[in-house]
Amino acid sequence: MNDRLLRAARRQPTDTTPVWLMRQAGRYLPEYRAIRGNIAFLDLCKHPDLAAEVTVQPVTRLGVDAAIIFSDILIPVEAMGIHLELGDKGPHFPNPVRTAADIDKLGVPDPVEGTGFVAEAIRRTRKALNDSVPVIGFAGAPFTLAAYMVEGGGSKSYILIKRLMFEQPELAHRLFGKLTDTLIPYLKMQVEAGASIVQIFDSWGGELSPWDYERFCLPYLKRMVSELKATGVPVIVFGVGMSTHLSLLKSTGADVVGLDWTLPMDEGRKVLGPDVAVQGNLDPLHLFLPCEELEGRVKDILLRAGPVGHIFNLGHGILPPTDPEAAKFAVEAVHRLGTALRQGTLKP
Repeated sequence: MNDRLLRAARRQPTDTTPVWLMRQAGRYLPEYRAIRGNIAFLDLCKHPDLAAEVTVQPVTRLGVDAAIIFSDILIPVEAMGIHLELGDKGPHFPNPVRTAADIDKLGVPDPVEGTGFVAEAIRRTRKALNDSVPVIGFAGAPFTLAAYMVEGGGSKSYILIKRLMFEQPELAHRLFGKLTDTLIPYLKMQVEAGASIVQIFDSWGGELSPWDYERFCLPYLKRMVSELKATGVPVIVFGVGMSTHLSLLKSTGADVVGLDWTLPMDEGRKVLGPDVAVQGNLDPLHLFLPCEELEGRVKDILLRAGPVGHIFNLGHGILPPTDPEAAKFAVEAVHRLGTALRQGTLKP
């Protein structure tokens, strides 16, 4: 296996910098669109053969160092007993969670019974790849999932989830606890199926102040990270707009902390210290730059991150209008320049 990503996550030497791209299996790839044109998104997530096929596509086309299983962070939420609609405009819950009774109705599903198709997709992905690169498993963090459930979908102000937290904190904690009880076995199932590393997406964690994040989110993330690390796999935590939360993310005990593009990598390193690996942090829209400028951005990030304990990635997901050739160029630049960095020949 090409184990660069696993070695980097454990802060071990690598021959070059490993790279994968969030949302690397998706609408920017014509081969994905060809499959997606014949099946609804949620059905695609639940079809192990097709989910494995689209998981493998970016590995084949781009040469990335890992495959992330094709799924959605809301898959385990649906298994808890809430109706989910997923379309091109994003997720929608027709019957959002707003009351104590709503929370009480939610179940803690058996992961195999409720979401076993994810495990099967991982197994089929490993077989299709012949274990040439690691498979990344993932889940959303309790706050991010709760935000979707309470708001009924995406939000600009997050007023409903925040009001629940501030006006009825005991209900919010009950919801976060039930989500955590669901997510831990869900991720363990992915590890048992063959995921070699897992990422927890707290996509909307940056909407909270550090004080609120520490109070409402940190206990649950710490528990998730602790139980997942006990399985022996590295754990990545990532959120958008969380440059002021890095010390909190470090305190979860995660092996890797992902950074978005709003903070230079070396400044993030100073906050996190030498005992945590980092992931990131190219602005997804930099993939629209001319190749020479894009290479310059890649080079700058590599120099700031250093040769040990860095997984190159975007600061958030790749965008649908992106040219796959630009993504491939970036991946190749990371590998080429990452080798030079280790040889001491990469200069500012």
